[in-house]
Amino acid sequence: MKTLYLVRHAKSDWGNAHTGDFQRTLNQRGLKAAPYMATLLKHKHVIPELVITSPANRALSTAELFCEILGYPKELIQQRMEIYEGGTSQLLKIVQEINDNCNTALLFGHNPTMTDFSNLLAGHHVDSLVTCGVVRIDMEIRSWKDATPDTGNFIWYEFPKKHQ
Repeated sequence: MKTLYLVRHAKSDWGNAHTGDFQRTLNQRGLKAAPYMATLLKHKHVIPELVITSPANRALSTAELFCEILGYPKELIQQRMEIYEGGTSQLLKIVQEINDNCNTALLFGHNPTMTDFSNLLAGHHVDSLVTCGVVRIDMEIRSWKDATPDTGNFIWYEFPKKHQ
């Protein structure tokens, strides 16, 4: 079995008109939500074997905050521009390329692609992944190459306001 956690980046700052989309940083709410959600995953005994993220500042920062709490070395985080620039087909390709020695992966990205990908992979409709929302999808497959639309089982969807 393979388990994939899809994480939308935490809330980002729109305050500086001179900051481009790629460089946007996390705002105070995002800086609180990311460690909170990472702690929630830790309490659910999530142990990532692989972390892949968009290289956009807000996604990478979210991934780093999660890794700090989950004990995953930040220097092993894989950054993939396709997560920032692409759609569901690019995310599916990234997932299918994961080494089969890995059983648990976290993927950090952006909406609407993360929501669309969750719905595609699990065949379960989530209206919209909120910022710092996490979806768990289990797949009864031996190889990540076998991940295709509807092969996943939607297990749960967690988000900060659900617990506050």
